[in-house]
Amino acid sequence: MEKSEKIKREVWLDGRQIPVKGEDIWAFINNSNISKIVVTLEQRENLRFPLKTKLITEVTSKQDLVEIPQGEIVLASDSELLQKAKEQGYFSCKSFSIVGHEALEKACQEAENFDYVVIDFDLPTNIPLELILARLEQSKTAILKRETTFEAAEVAFGVMERGSDGVVLVTDDLNEIKKASDYLTKLSEYQLELVPLTVEEIRHIGMGLRACVDTTGIMAQDEGMLIGSTSSGGIFVCSETHYLPYMNLRPFRVNAGAVHSYIWMPNDRAEYLTDLKAGSKVLCVNTKGEARELTVGRVKIEVRPLLLIKGKAGEAEINVIVQDDWHIRIMGADGKPLNATTIKPGDKLLAYVSIPGRHVGIKVAETIIEK
Repeated sequence: MEKSEKIKREVWLDGRQIPVKGEDIWAFINNSNISKIVVTLEQRENLRFPLKTKLITEVTSKQDLVEIPQGEIVLASDSELLQKAKEQGYFSCKSFSIVGHEALEKACQEAENFDYVVIDFDLPTNIPLELILARLEQSKTAILKRETTFEAAEVAFGVMERGSDGVVLVTDDLNEIKKASDYLTKLSEYQLELVPLTVEEIRHIGMGLRACVDTTGIMAQDEGMLIGSTSSGGIFVCSETHYLPYMNLRPFRVNAGAVHSYIWMPNDRAEYLTDLKAGSKVLCVNTKGEARELTVGRVKIEVRPLLLIKGKAGEAEINVIVQDDWHIRIMGADGKPLNATTIKPGDKLLAYVSIPGRHVGIKVAETIIEK
């Protein structure tokens, strides 16, 4: 069996310290968005889990494998046992408890032999994690750090920008478990379905106020933000990562558009550009529809000539009003940026359709007509 592909932002709940009779806790877990749980054989035999659940079972001997279906993940600190498990068709997860430099070096050398590793350090510093991430950067082994609070887990996700591939949350605190569930809910919302929009009208509409959204992050050339005049959807406006004559690039910026426009936000919300301020969170989206949060550093509003771009995505009529200038880029449906002033009817752009409509930025199931 081949090694598992690299994963990102895994959250496993270590349920081994939660008693089988802890009905309230298990009921909450089973109804949460947590789907990957580390268990003992006893828990596996005596607890009922929903179909969504993927169990990671702790094993201590070869005989334990008889109780576990092939293809599942088994966890152990015994390397020899895990090698036997791999030979029998299981995914292997090695547990390392690292105290001192020698143990760290041993973990770095052995980790590539397994599909997953769970690492626990004796000190609160993340320096050992940085060293392991650097050493195993080209490895397919997924690295998960053991943490007892979700706040610490979020820090682990940010180590060296890349972060650990996941965390194993060791807690029976319902508040911490809820934080993990909320995070997984938010993570699932950050995949948007982008669709082609056929341009029907381009029109110069005169002067107005437009807003640049400057963030505290750096965007790539395939990233931007979703901006639209109506709640039915937005058009992909590119980051300022493409050629600008006479100017340096501004990879932290999206020259978003007229100040009345909606911008798409985390938690399936939209806000007016004028509502943004330093510290606000906005969605940065790439051409695959993968989205991430960025923090607003400032919103820069100035008077500029404006350009209306209007089209249809399926039955949805969507428009965006942007600065009327060649250097503004709108993402084409083929993933290639187009200069705003060169777009013409019939061109296809990348867009996001949001149905039903919105009231104060929140989706509502009522009839809303926007023209």
